[in-house]
Amino acid sequence: MVQLGLVVAQYDKHGAVIEAMRQSANAAAADRDADIVETISVPGAYDTPLAADRLARREDVDAVAVLGVIIEGDTDHDQVIADAAAQGLTDVSLQRDTPVTLGIIGPGMSKDEAEARTDKGGSAVTSAIELANL
Repeated sequence: MVQLGLVVAQYDKHGAVIEAMRQSANAAAADRDADIVETISVPGAYDTPLAADRLARREDVDAVAVLGVIIEGDTDHDQVIADAAAQGLTDVSLQRDTPVTLGIIGPGMSKDEAEARTDKGGSAVTSAIELANL
């Protein structure tokens, strides 16, 4: 059985998107007989690499799935946050030799576009399981 760590970025100024992503992630883990051994909640997507690193260091974690939402704002701040999070998560995966999957939706999307992509929580878990099994 694959054991997963889950990082969830809580910042969701439009409501229930991140909770729907979390439910999708939990369902994907259950469907594939994987166990989420710990979930760490962080304030936002920018904060996810540190939490992913802490989970990737654990002996009982085979892979880490990261969930978050970055909604388009009035400035390019959403792009800056997405780039930093993606690079940080890539670095964790390579430095720890542990799969870390990117289930952060955005940047540059509207609330409606984000709501239509909540299945990406499940996709991130599925990818983490597949990579752990390689």
